[in-house]
Amino acid sequence: MPIPAPPVSRRAAEPGQPPEPWHRRRPLIGGPLLVLAGFEIFLSGRFGLGSLRVQLGGDGLIPVIIPALLVLLGLLAVAIPRQHVVLGLIALVVALSSLVGVNLGGFIVGMLLAGIGGVLVVAWMHPEQRASPRRRARRDGTNGRMSR
Repeated sequence: MPIPAPPVSRRAAEPGQPPEPWHRRRPLIGGPLLVLAGFEIFLSGRFGLGSLRVQLGGDGLIPVIIPALLVLLGLLAVAIPRQHVVLGLIALVVALSSLVGVNLGGFIVGMLLAGIGGVLVVAWMHPEQRASPRRRARRDGTNGRMSR
């Protein structure tokens, strides 16, 4: 089943109008927060906090997989904004699993960063969806009039 192409901004299609900026079409707060949380959780699993090192999960692959998943999900959220809901929900599940799997979720800080980033990725809206009906009508050239 082919995936539909993202909507083309009408501002970019009109001659004489500058194209819509790239950063407005991406969840650029939640995605980098997920990447930052992944690095923080990875480093907390390696170093600890002074002499404090809590290890609830396994010492093997889990402390590497969870941060790698968070980094991957953050990058994918920025690269594929059409899948923001699925990626954000998976990030929330991974953030909760980091609580048990990796040093209390990066001493709670990494888990909170990942949770906030996942929520922001889920809540992000494409500018086409965010526009008010009046603004959409003005952009489409109907000026709020209903066509018959």
